[in-house]
Amino acid sequence: MIKTITKIGNSQGIILEAALMDMAHLKAGDELNLEIHAGGTITLTPIRPRPSKEAISKTIKVTMKDYARTMKKLA
Repeated sequence: MIKTITKIGNSQGIILEAALMDMAHLKAGDELNLEIHAGGTITLTPIRPRPSKEAISKTIKVTMKDYARTMKKLA
């Protein structure tokens, strides 16, 4: 995909269309890590917080409770 750097106020930037944002699962305000590699290649990587162990444990417990009958049948 080819993008053009445009002037945005006193800075320059690249506009990302809504479809591209949807495909990358990004929204306004998300943080991106920008890396510049040898030869000038630039990569943008979304910074997505990982869920805590407590949050994962809670989700597993809720799922096990909600699907207890199904889990017993599968066992």
